[in-house]
Amino acid sequence: MTTMEQTPVSSGVPSYGTIPASPTQQRIDLSKPRFDQSTYFGRVRHFVQVTSPLNLFVTSKGLEDAKTLINDYNSGKIPANTDPSRLWRAKEVCDSTLHPDTGKPILLPFRMACFVPTNLLVAAGMLMPNPTVKSILFWQWANQSVNVAFNYANANKTIEMDMKETAVAYMSAVTTSCFLAVGLNQLVPRMTSISPGLRTILGRLVPFTAVAAAGTVNVFLMRGKEISEGIDVFDDEGNSVGKSQKAGLSAITQVAISRILTNFPVLTIPPLVLSQWERTSWAQQYPRAVIPINLAVISLCLMTALPLAIAAFPQYANVDVKTLEERFWNLKDSKGEHIKTLTYNKGL
Repeated sequence: MTTMEQTPVSSGVPSYGTIPASPTQQRIDLSKPRFDQSTYFGRVRHFVQVTSPLNLFVTSKGLEDAKTLINDYNSGKIPANTDPSRLWRAKEVCDSTLHPDTGKPILLPFRMACFVPTNLLVAAGMLMPNPTVKSILFWQWANQSVNVAFNYANANKTIEMDMKETAVAYMSAVTTSCFLAVGLNQLVPRMTSISPGLRTILGRLVPFTAVAAAGTVNVFLMRGKEISEGIDVFDDEGNSVGKSQKAGLSAITQVAISRILTNFPVLTIPPLVLSQWERTSWAQQYPRAVIPINLAVISLCLMTALPLAIAAFPQYANVDVKTLEERFWNLKDSKGEHIKTLTYNKGL
């Protein structure tokens, strides 16, 4: 298990390791990510850490130690020359475990760090060759159920959906995905004008088409209240200045695009790899190898695609007030200066 090591010192404050002090030593701003979020590469590095499944092994004590370290550092209880690697590791643990709006732990199976293990079995089920109608319906239901849980757990929490709204969104997403998946599976075999090999490949791409469409519907339905009522936007001092429907629409659109980008390699590359595998002599010699190969390729695609996809957009977006509602155009900060940009959490 991963825990934050502590050793007592004479002051009674835990010591987390220090580096040689410098006369100009400045404190690290732990309210911001370690890597530059204005660049795609910086966001990828950030989300590689946040989505790492290794964070799932952090114990409750490890999480509390990480929170204590950050709070003690920010309040000045421990020195500025505290080992930066320990500080950043503590922030990584908190960022991957706690919801940024509530500060409370996200239910473990639906943390972004658990995205790969949670979705592995579902993705493998959807990509099984020659699926029956019952199989299609079951795995599409399972996938959309998982999507609903992830969307709910990682949504912007400045606006909440009640159980009725959640149930309607859930049923709509499941119905859409099942309808598309079954319909497309019935359509592909009837395409007699194309070669059998191409029909096989198209048949294996059906899950992506169904999941991409239903996933988009899922995000917009599960988080539709963020559009109708808006989400909180904040000034540079961290103060909420109101709710913006335009910010909510932008946030949901970006999340939907990220989900499609995540699903694309996961649901397209493994079928293509397996179609090539089946043409080799090894496939005849080792027919049972298809399942571990499929799982290995899906795992690799999930682990690679997730940080690359969600890094397409910053989690905290800075927007020009002129792109929001007119009521935000003439706001002033505590110094009496006009506010030009505002920030919102788009969720994951």
